[in-house]
Amino acid sequence: MTATSRSIELVNAAAQAAADRLAHDIIAYDVSDVLSITDAFLLASAPNDRQVKSIVDEIEERLNKELGAKPVRREGDREARWVLLDYVDIVVHVQHSEERVFYALERLWKDCPELPLPEDAMKTRGKAAEHAALTGADSDGLPGGEADGELR
Repeated sequence: MTATSRSIELVNAAAQAAADRLAHDIIAYDVSDVLSITDAFLLASAPNDRQVKSIVDEIEERLNKELGAKPVRREGDREARWVLLDYVDIVVHVQHSEERVFYALERLWKDCPELPLPEDAMKTRGKAAEHAALTGADSDGLPGGEADGELR
């Protein structure tokens, strides 16, 4: 079984919306063979809570406006560290960069086929590491050494 054309359409629109709001490391997986509850997962991240909210709002607005899709569930809004939008056909995860590193959802779904995304979304790969280097943070987004509780 593979993701439906509707799921792929939703993933592409959500990925483009996330890229337009400067999300980092956008990736999508076809999870239809291992999960019966959804066809695809879209993952994206941002270096701060405000940007996470902005990305989530843009995805939700774009999918509603362009495709008439509304999430059946939206979770994690208050803290904006990991917001989940459940569209039944797809589930969108927008995480703060620290949560993205800690939970490493890519490791859980690495055996699932990756879905092709719009070019703008593909260009976001590696942006989290690039942002960390520019701001002097470790790969998890924290200033040097704080990630493991050890000052260096």
